[in-house]
Amino acid sequence: MITTWDLISIGNISRNRYWGESDDQSYRSAICTSVLLRGEGFSMIVDPPYGDADVMASELDRLTGLKVGDVDTVFLTHEHGDHVVGVPNFPDVRVLAAPPVAEVLNTSDRFSQTVEEKEGPLFSFIDLIHTPGHTLSHHSLRFDWSGQSVVVAADAAMTRDFWNNRQGYFNSVDFGLATESIEKLSKIADVVIPGHGNYFIQ
Repeated sequence: MITTWDLISIGNISRNRYWGESDDQSYRSAICTSVLLRGEGFSMIVDPPYGDADVMASELDRLTGLKVGDVDTVFLTHEHGDHVVGVPNFPDVRVLAAPPVAEVLNTSDRFSQTVEEKEGPLFSFIDLIHTPGHTLSHHSLRFDWSGQSVVVAADAAMTRDFWNNRQGYFNSVDFGLATESIEKLSKIADVVIPGHGNYFIQ
């Protein structure tokens, strides 16, 4: 079971239509929201957000009290650069992803580790949910914690506004599937951790 979870970054998107910004240009660098999940025998980061090793180490320590060496597993929801940029900062960990994500990453030479393909629940109690739309291979996570169902939506839902409006981001490959994936997650989530914003209760 999950004993605790902590955000190690609250991300942002490069352009936000709900702030009156155009989808046609970038206003800032994108940083993904990342979460550390801990349970008996494991500490797993989902989508490590910082390419700079010193920043990664500092933020991990500041927000969780852990050192980089305390993390033993990384899970990647999809192959986009802002969600995998921090993997090289964890050279000695297992890197996991759903099979279609792992296949893409293992042919990209982005980092030294081989990404392990995972199809079933992680650690037997973290559900792996196919949520296409942002990419066709995108996968989200769901787990029980303190009587609530927590969904790590990642880029299936960029922010709370995108979730509420059931909209994909400007670079979604299939906007219809993006809407369907948010609807799917909305049926099972009490707490939502989006891909580029703070968590919220729906």
